[in-house]
Amino acid sequence: MSNRALAALLLLGAIWGASFMFMRVAAPEFGIFTLVELRTVLATLVFLPFLVSQSARAMLKAYWRPMAVLGLINTGVPFILFNYASLHLQSGVLAILNATAPMFGALIAMLWLNDRLSPSGFVGLVCGFLGVVLISFEKAVGASISLIPILAVLGATCCYGFGACLLKKSLAGVKPVVVAGGSQAWASLLLCPLLFVDFPSELPSALAWINALALAIGGTGIAYLLYFYVIAIAGPAKAIMVGYLVPLFGIVWGFFFLGERLSWMDFSGGGLILLGISLTSGVAQRGYRWAMGQSSVH
Repeated sequence: MSNRALAALLLLGAIWGASFMFMRVAAPEFGIFTLVELRTVLATLVFLPFLVSQSARAMLKAYWRPMAVLGLINTGVPFILFNYASLHLQSGVLAILNATAPMFGALIAMLWLNDRLSPSGFVGLVCGFLGVVLISFEKAVGASISLIPILAVLGATCCYGFGACLLKKSLAGVKPVVVAGGSQAWASLLLCPLLFVDFPSELPSALAWINALALAIGGTGIAYLLYFYVIAIAGPAKAIMVGYLVPLFGIVWGFFFLGERLSWMDFSGGGLILLGISLTSGVAQRGYRWAMGQSSVH
């Protein structure tokens, strides 16, 4: 991986890791649904310059149905669930549990698309499940927190898994930036009526606005563009490694800016989840083959 790609990957991990901190600050003042609508509308505006070309407009028209579904299950519902969970869980815990998305993707691809899951992939799913159980036990018993916020996060990451499979099945030939922009636009339209559920009665504070704008413009719009950039210059196998960086940055930002502290069970569960990702995604196997190849050279 080139220095440019590595720098972009680190920046992307830092931005997505900070998104959970932004949620924790903004959601209590904006409300769960209002924050989602603000986030999707502003993200759509970031993508707008990439959607005005003739080819992009043609794709938006031809694939509007799967894009609408994708906007709901890969943006709208997960954003709502994460906003709700952010009212109850630390940003570091949110970032750790968010890392279960690739494992849900592998499981759903096996059940829906008949993708083969290797023995190591199955072990990875078990490791990830144990990691979630460990974190859930610590929060529910040790900290006396309801399991509902944790289940909400897992529901969101399960939606991401469905979204990834839908993308592969129905939108494989569409430019990623068009898919991202189109799905954000559809999420904005479909969720607009929910603004009346929790529209804030008082104007949110300047701090809440700063975090909401950072979440919408940075954590959604710019982050997706950066992700596509990493894919373009380093390939999808390298880009997916951002999943390992997001929990790390989520913990760091929560520690420095929100004064959060995680227990050893949080870190242990997070380690199991990351191990599960490495096994289900094949990163661990590729790393092992690379190490064996290097040792044989020497």
